[in-house]
Amino acid sequence: MADKLKNLRVAILATDGVERVELTEPRKALVAEGAETKLISVKAGEIKAWEHDHWSDALRVDQSLEQANPDNYDALLLPGGVINADTIRMEQRAVEFVRAFARQGKPMAVICHAPWILIEADLVRGRKVTSWPSLKTDLRNAGANWVDEEVVVDNGLVTSRKPDDIPAFNRKMIEEFGEGVHAHAPQGKRSWEVE
Repeated sequence: MADKLKNLRVAILATDGVERVELTEPRKALVAEGAETKLISVKAGEIKAWEHDHWSDALRVDQSLEQANPDNYDALLLPGGVINADTIRMEQRAVEFVRAFARQGKPMAVICHAPWILIEADLVRGRKVTSWPSLKTDLRNAGANWVDEEVVVDNGLVTSRKPDDIPAFNRKMIEEFGEGVHAHAPQGKRSWEVE
């Protein structure tokens, strides 16, 4: 086991319909580098993963979102899957959980359809990102500079398009998570919000 990420605590936020490989493969890479990972979901127990075009394995949830405190984690992994991403962005507690990481400048790794929650949290304005191609217009309309590349890094935010990008995604995720807090990360406040 390597130890690039020894003592690093990583939250993985997902729900039913998460693309299995986009959760399990990055998680394995993180654990192999010494990170401690916790699967957090909107419900306790288990979530049902998705595998390309059909239901897949049940995945054990380590902590419910209701119990999870973003202050207890150093980095955030947001795996994709259409069902997962579309469902989780409608959970206000999930949106606030993601915003808390951004406010503190903590690194985030986001793949495929998962940038939908970044849009909901108003965290892509002025950022260079990539995603599954169908999110291109959504991201651009939210103020992002969307590009079609296998992995994009913007000040601690790592984004990738699809399962084929996972090897590149994992390398950059480990690098950015290892760097820790990024001082100039966006604060996750909408323009009309005041202190």
